[in-house]
Amino acid sequence: MKLDQAQRQILTLLQKDSTLSTQSLAEKVGMSPTPCWRRVREMEEAGLIRGYVALVDRQKLGLGTCVWVRVKLKQHGADVLERFERVVKACDEVVECYELLGETDCLLKLYLPNLEALSVFMHSFLLKIPEIDVTHSSVALREIKNETALPL
Repeated sequence: MKLDQAQRQILTLLQKDSTLSTQSLAEKVGMSPTPCWRRVREMEEAGLIRGYVALVDRQKLGLGTCVWVRVKLKQHGADVLERFERVVKACDEVVECYELLGETDCLLKLYLPNLEALSVFMHSFLLKIPEIDVTHSSVALREIKNETALPL
């Protein structure tokens, strides 16, 4: 979907605050509410806007440890990857998972309470997945930047 300037402005504003009313959004973009609402609706229907969420402070929830786990699979067949994906998608601790090119097959991002929880996660969950050959973990020392808004 090709975006015009007004759509870009609308998306930029909604990425920062999705609770903006149509009236407020229209004022900030410089248009009347009905055309603004229509543009938002078009972007929702086209799937460009997938949904609206609340951004939760993970530190305040006690999930202060961010871990990246690189996974190498034993085999590379479609069925192996499909089984691995199914298990990982069902795991709440895994907040992101990417299939990669290169030495690492998949990259997982976890939010956990502490390093002890990482040990429990690895031994009671990840290392029990038969498709996994090798894992390498990196613990983030501190978060420097974490944005949800995409550059438009």
